[in-house]
Amino acid sequence: MDKQEIREKIWSTMTEEKVGRFPFPLKGRIPNFKGAEKAAQFIFQMEEYKQAEVIKVNPDSPQLPIRAQALKDGKTLLVPTPRLKDGFIRVDSADVPPGEEKKAASLKHIHKYGRVISLPELPEIDLFFAGSVALHRDGRRIGKGEGYADREYAIIRELGNRDIPVIGTVNSVQITEDDIPKDEYDLTLDWIATEEELIKTNSPYKKPSGIIWDEVSEKDMEDMPVLREVWDLTRK
Repeated sequence: MDKQEIREKIWSTMTEEKVGRFPFPLKGRIPNFKGAEKAAQFIFQMEEYKQAEVIKVNPDSPQLPIRAQALKDGKTLLVPTPRLKDGFIRVDSADVPPGEEKKAASLKHIHKYGRVISLPELPEIDLFFAGSVALHRDGRRIGKGEGYADREYAIIRELGNRDIPVIGTVNSVQITEDDIPKDEYDLTLDWIATEEELIKTNSPYKKPSGIIWDEVSEKDMEDMPVLREVWDLTRK
């Protein structure tokens, strides 16, 4: 099966088994799922989470509990702007009044509490969350097909961030035994949390150590200006 066939299969399974949550349709997005809060609870017990000071979390609905709790726990939250148009939004927990963490972590209100920062302002990131449509227990991942998580990780590595743990939260029906195709630029996960368990993937696959520039087209540079910015910053 190719990646798109696996995506379609997972979206259909989630719909049939009624494990999806608003927003609908699930298809075409990182699907929200029943049990997102339970999955997040496994994360909050992890030493890697407890010790992390700066975490990057994808902006999708199922990871809202993680974004909100990170702010409650006094962490600095980085959220990519939609389609990575402007890079990353930084929210400092000190700027969020107690009780407003969930609001501050929502895409609708995040700009009231945080600000878009330039790439040279990016702090060292300790933990990285990626939204997923399908995951394999060995860490292979399928997103919605637009490559943002892969690029985000590659960008921070290109800018000098150390190799850090990558975590995904999904419903257990999103764990697939299908042989997920793996490209060189694909991001793999170290940990997966579902509503039932925390899985250490011990992934045999390497994560990207930077941007594979041969794979970046002129159109990519136009669609994602942040890529040109990275190119300019790292080629000076």
